[in-house]
Amino acid sequence: MKLPISKRLLCCAAQVPRGARIADIGCDHGYLSIHLLRTGQIAFAHACDLREKPLQRAMENAQRFGVAEKMRFSCADGLQAVDPEQIDTVACAGMGGDLIAQILRDAPWLKDGRFRLILQPQSSGQDLRRALSEEGFGIEKEALVEDGGFLYYIITARFGGSQPLTPGQQYCSPALLHSGDSLLPRYLARIEQALALTLEGIGRASDPAAREKLPYYRTALDEVREMQRQLPR
Repeated sequence: MKLPISKRLLCCAAQVPRGARIADIGCDHGYLSIHLLRTGQIAFAHACDLREKPLQRAMENAQRFGVAEKMRFSCADGLQAVDPEQIDTVACAGMGGDLIAQILRDAPWLKDGRFRLILQPQSSGQDLRRALSEEGFGIEKEALVEDGGFLYYIITARFGGSQPLTPGQQYCSPALLHSGDSLLPRYLARIEQALALTLEGIGRASDPAAREKLPYYRTALDEVREMQRQLPR
């Protein structure tokens, strides 16, 4: 029986070290954990979701694909039900970057270099990168993947080795810029277009609070354009 897992989640799975014990936060249908267990890549998964129906679906899928005995399931907010002694890797995929950042803040025990974070934000990636930097987490790697006509990025981080990020680096971290990923030119072009549209919208706004953000977005756009110029031709 074939597991209907997306390219996006397969890219997340590729960042998980062999033999890991993961907490799959916001697990939804459970496909990430099930794939990792079916392939023998991990030894244990704790699947958590705030909603009962998706968690029930994940439990049914785990039974269907024969891995339920290697999983634990919790209907819980973020990492509240996770025992730090049972896991070494945290995966958060498919949520907004601001929500992922809050989940990490609510689990101070993650500030330990033994925990690997694999994060795939659907939006607000710049907010997540900024939060990681401010909370002391270093971004070790970023990977890009195209799925369904959209570009997604997966951030691998752990506590320690953090560095301040400039506005442009909050949209494209040094790890991503130097990754050599073949999708990087398209990603930067997309970011440049989004920032240009944001600046245009703020420029038309009459709200003083919105206009206060102009220097940040101008700097981010200038830096992203410079990153594009630095790419190998």
